[in-house]
Amino acid sequence: MSKIPYVSSVMFTEEQVQEKVTQLAGEINQHFAGQKIVVVGILKGSFIFMADLVRKLNVEHICDFMALSSYGASTTSSGNVKILMDLRQDIVGAHILIVEDIVDSGLTLHSLLAMLEARGAASVTTCVFLRKKERMKIEVPVQFLGFDIPDEWVVGYGLDVGEKFRTLPYVGIVSFREE
Repeated sequence: MSKIPYVSSVMFTEEQVQEKVTQLAGEINQHFAGQKIVVVGILKGSFIFMADLVRKLNVEHICDFMALSSYGASTTSSGNVKILMDLRQDIVGAHILIVEDIVDSGLTLHSLLAMLEARGAASVTTCVFLRKKERMKIEVPVQFLGFDIPDEWVVGYGLDVGEKFRTLPYVGIVSFREE
């Protein structure tokens, strides 16, 4: 018997999500006023959040992406970060804004921050859509935060379970039923 995922409830509506993205963009615009930034989206989960966010930025910016893996076949981070796709830009002296869909253990983001700082970035700042504070194994700086959430499996707005539900315009809680 296998378990079939389904969205059992809505955590944040499409309207709440868009209000938060607008708020975050305003904070980022104020923080980086007069500077050029490199917005680095962490694939796959951040792509919808990042697309909405950068369309609301009025600071000069370019976009780049990284794909990382620290989960392997597991549902929890090992903290062992593997780069699946790297930046195409040289970031020496650049102001970096990492855009991440969700932080739970903090291990992946901690490794990424160290990696980008070692490459000579002038600054590395983070914008995280969702954070599961109670699951954090290591404290990581999050300068721009969408929502703190409880330890629930969530989908939508870039987040998935087995590649399902990623394109929902809201954030929902996943439950499982027996097939």
